This record gives sequence, C-alpha cells and structure tokens, in this order.
Amino acid sequence: MKIFLGADHAGFELKEELKIWLKGLGYEVFDEGAFEKKEQDDYPAIMRIVAQQIIANSDSLGIILGGSGQGEAMVANRIRGVRAAVYYGGPEEIIQLSRSHNNANILSLGARFITTDEAKQAVKLWLETPFSDKERHTRRVAQFDCANSNLPDF
Repeated sequence: MKIFLGADHAGFELKEELKIWLKGLGYEVFDEGAFEKKEQDDYPAIMRIVAQQIIANSDSLGIILGGSGQGEAMVANRIRGVRAAVYYGGPEEIIQLSRSHNNANILSLGARFITTDEAKQAVKLWLETPFSDKERHTRRVAQFDCANSNLPDF
C-alpha cells in the first residue's frame, strides 16, 4: 500500500520518524514535504499535494501532520473525494470510527499533542481498521461529495 506523508514545521520531526517506521513495516512511503523544518513554511500547498495524491492513487492513504492537525485537515478536505480525520489524542475509538464508518483516507495528526509512541499506535490502528462496507456507511460516505444522493450540492 502507498502512503503519502506531509507536514508543516510543527509536524516535521514526527513525520520523519513515522516515515522510517512505516517503511520498516513494509509500506511504500512517499514524502511530499516539508523537507526541512522551516518556521515560515505554508502548509496548505503541502497538504493539497498529499490530498491530490490520494485521489490520483485510489489504493493509497495519507498521513498529514501539523501542530493541531486541524488546519491541515481543513485544507485536505477541500479536495473532492478526500476524507481527512483529525487525531490529537483521546479515545482510540475515534480513529477506528474514522475508518470503519467514514472510510477516512487521510489521518491528520496534531504533533504538539501526542508523543511519537502515541502517533505510531494511532497510525497502526488506523491502517489496520477496514471500512465496514455496511450499506448505511457506504450510502453516507457517497453523500460526502453529494454523489449518488438526494442532497443538494452545497
């Protein structure tokens, strides 16, 4: 499986650690930036690249990192077909539900709020949790982009 990574300066060091760890687990990892820790970087361009890679490579997943993970997910979710979920600690069930109910294809991590070990545990759980494929979840995910639904396009 292909995994695309992206981070701003706040998530840079954690991204670098996750990159090595994921490769060690046998994943095909693509680093879309940042390529150095630079306080003045603008993360939207990096997150957009990761999101576009997820759409272009349907069998892939993405992991994006920032201080809180919030802005990064907001940028990624602007790309039609991306379903980015945010995690910065808390119950692990949130991670599982993002995959099993919402078929999240990007996990956005808040690097200022979790340790490296917590991030690895979250990523492992997220990668190992399949989409449930229950009709109600499939129907709802299809409505995210207003495709195949009776919802108005907003």
